[in-house]
Amino acid sequence: MQDIYIGRQPIYDSKLHVVAYELLFRAGEENQAMVVDGDSATTNVIINALTEIGMDELVGNRRAFINLTHDHILQMAKQPLPEMKDRLVLEVLEDIRAEDEIIAAVKKLASEGFTIALDDFIYHESLQPLVDISDIIKIDLTAISKAELEAHVKKLANGKRRLLAEKVETAEEYQHCQQLGFDYYQGYYFSKPSIVKGKSLPANKMTIVKLLARLSDDDSSTEELAATITQDVTMSVRVLRYINSAQFNLGREVDSIQQAIMMLGRTTIRNLATLVVMSQIPDKPHELLIISMIRAKMAENIARLVKAETEACFTTGLFSIIDTLMDQKMEVLLQDLPLAENIRRALSKREGELGNILACVLAYESGDWNNAHYDDLGIDDIRNCYLEALQWATANEALLKQE
Repeated sequence: MQDIYIGRQPIYDSKLHVVAYELLFRAGEENQAMVVDGDSATTNVIINALTEIGMDELVGNRRAFINLTHDHILQMAKQPLPEMKDRLVLEVLEDIRAEDEIIAAVKKLASEGFTIALDDFIYHESLQPLVDISDIIKIDLTAISKAELEAHVKKLANGKRRLLAEKVETAEEYQHCQQLGFDYYQGYYFSKPSIVKGKSLPANKMTIVKLLARLSDDDSSTEELAATITQDVTMSVRVLRYINSAQFNLGREVDSIQQAIMMLGRTTIRNLATLVVMSQIPDKPHELLIISMIRAKMAENIARLVKAETEACFTTGLFSIIDTLMDQKMEVLLQDLPLAENIRRALSKREGELGNILACVLAYESGDWNNAHYDDLGIDDIRNCYLEALQWATANEALLKQE
């Protein structure tokens, strides 16, 4: 696992409540940006915030201010990440000119629901189109005089647009900005940036996550599922070998993944392939995969008794150990896995029917008999579900062995 870093500086409202954090590029534990390439730094912050450390870890239920370079504005306008519109404030950097393509891109992002901020802003009439689009304007107190600051406030404040005083370093500066009517404050007077340290997945594990994502995609066609499996020779061979074993007793040899899907269904083949992929995760004991199989089958057994979604329960149990296998937080991994919403809520928050069944499985696994129950099932029913799952996992253990 590789260490990754991100700087985080709080932003306060007029009552000195933290309302957001600006996320800053950091290459190490030194609390300095040391930015050589702005595009690379922005990419680093976005990837670390959204996919590695995770937004919940970094900002909780508050918003995150992220600097966007010229190229990132254009790129994000093409792929705007609408699910993040309530979490991100997009900062247009001070060196960006109000060119037509930039204005169009920023307008598109604003229309998508993103909050637009202008960073380190010094007014010039050529920037008025960006001012008109913006929701927040950040003014660097170290870049202009007091007279210029007052002129900026008069020019830019319109009752709707918010003003943020940044690089506030003294009580006098803070009090002056209060008198001028600033809405937000940021600077060393309140808090220096802190560094959040996390771990990124190595390339081989990222490849596995991407493969699991393709296998988990319910929107993919049968042909796409078959192509995903056949493109990985090891996975294809092991799945076919398993299908042709005595476990299935099909009566004739299956010689293609497409044929296997037709005979056994998408879900069965996808789950088999997922198990094969998970067995290839390096540096993890084989027993973890056995636990995953037992959880999946036990959850499916419980679902069958209470007439719940058996396939979804199997998938929930199967992925319940992915965070341990990947040495990463479940919430972060789920961002890359296109699982159904009820499965995601079950895995991350133990919510819904699937979450309650998974909680029962985990309670029985840990010997927490008081919580090892679901619906009207008695402890004998739960025990039988476990024992059947154990027998199934033991019988199918050969599937997971490395060859």
